[in-house]
Parts: sequence; C-alpha cells; structure tokens
Amino acid sequence: MKKVSDVYEYLKTIAPEEIASVNDNVGFLVGTGDTNVSKIIVTLDITDDVITEALDIGAELIVAHHPLFFSLKSVTDADITGKKIVLMLSGGISAVCMHTNLDAARGGVNDTLAVAAGIADDKRNAEPLSDAVRLPDGDIVSFGRVGCLKKACPMPVYLDIISKELNTNGLRYHDAGIDVHKVAVASGSGGSEWDNARKAGCDTFITADIKYHMFLEAKEYGINLIDAGHFSTEDVITGVLAEKLTGKFPEIKVSVSKTPGQTIKFYTVP
Repeated sequence: MKKVSDVYEYLKTIAPEEIASVNDNVGFLVGTGDTNVSKIIVTLDITDDVITEALDIGAELIVAHHPLFFSLKSVTDADITGKKIVLMLSGGISAVCMHTNLDAARGGVNDTLAVAAGIADDKRNAEPLSDAVRLPDGDIVSFGRVGCLKKACPMPVYLDIISKELNTNGLRYHDAGIDVHKVAVASGSGGSEWDNARKAGCDTFITADIKYHMFLEAKEYGINLIDAGHFSTEDVITGVLAEKLTGKFPEIKVSVSKTPGQTIKFYTVP
C-alpha cells in the first residue's frame, strides 16, 4: 500500500520545491510519512470544513495549495491554526502543501489558468511572463503566463467567457475600450507581474487582489484589467491535480474537496 511519503515524493516531481519563492513554506507540513494512504482530498485551503470532510470519508492525506502555516511558535488548540493541526494529527491526517512552486511549475496553476483564459490548449502553451528564475536545464520559472487568443473579442464578451471558465461569482475590471487579444495571467495575488504584462505588450491582464492604484494605471495605459478573485484564479488546479494523482496512484481514491468556495461575495446595487 502506498504511503504518505510515496505521494509526497511524486508531488515533488510535479512542483519541485526549489522553484518556490523565498520564505514560502511548502512541502510535507503535517503528519507521518509512513502512514498508509487509501484516500486523498485535494483542496485550495485547509479549512475546518475540509478537515471535517477528510475525517468523515476516512482520508489520510490532504493535498493543498495554500500552506497551513508559514511560521509557528507553538501548536495548541488555543488558536485556529494550532487547533487544525491538533485535529489532523489526532485523526491520522497528513498534509502536503504546494504553493508558489505549483504556481510556477509547468502544468501547474498558471498553465491551467492560461488554458481557462483561452491563451493555451492541448496544442499550444502560453509563454513565461517573466524570467524569474532560470533552472540549470535552461527552463524558465515564471509566476505568470502570456499568450494570444485564437480570435480577438470585445471586453464584455471576454468577461462573460472568463467568469464562466473560472466559475467566479463576480469580477472587478477596467474596460479600456479595446478588444482582448494578447493576455497575461498571474494566479492569486499576482499584481507584482503588472509591469511584466505591460512590457510584454499585453492588452489584457488577469490576476487577483488588485489594488486601487493599478486600476488607475490600467486606465492611463489603456489596458484591460481583470480581477477574477484569488480563489477562482487558483482553484482551477484542484481538478487537474486530482487527475494526476489518480493516474499515478489508481489504487488510491482521490477527490476534490466539496466544501471550499469563494469566501468573497459581491453585492449588486439594485
């Protein structure tokens, strides 16, 4: 029977930890490596609801995108993070978290987001948006992707497309009054890629957690800007990751968590 350590070693081939951002906390964060695994839950966040779901179905491993913690001084049930860890350990649940390494990895979050954005598919890949890190084999690690739609379309049409592809309950955006053709994407809080998107000559940039000043700059530069939400720009990877795990470990039942969703809701003015 496969163990937590076996799954962890495979996940490192999908998203090598050495490509994660400095000070990020990725890898095997909670549990016991020699625990046998019969069920895995894949999720964006390890919430109380996800842990309960894992306990209910008897899952021994949670594979998440966001780290459960970045730094700890103690692990007790006196705070929300410590309480989660105590509950997981008492229930025999381990956790592997792949964060910025999965954002940057080929086939990871940004490549999957690029497919949803229409700038990549089975026959063509989006290009790295920036030369963040160059690996010894010459491959470029980037926290964004850039490419062109097969056919340009008006911004209102594209907003409808992207909202459905990302299953988001709302979008924040600036419409520069130009068609969408060359698009850059950066999953999650990808505002640091804004300058790279402009330098690449993009007419449209998709990311999340956009600050006010960036919307002002988008208007002045004449660039379409879409804030599609942190959850929606990253949750695209959960199904892909579950498929990869199922293909590698057919004897393990792998499921995407049914409990997470967009925490942020939008109020529409009547």
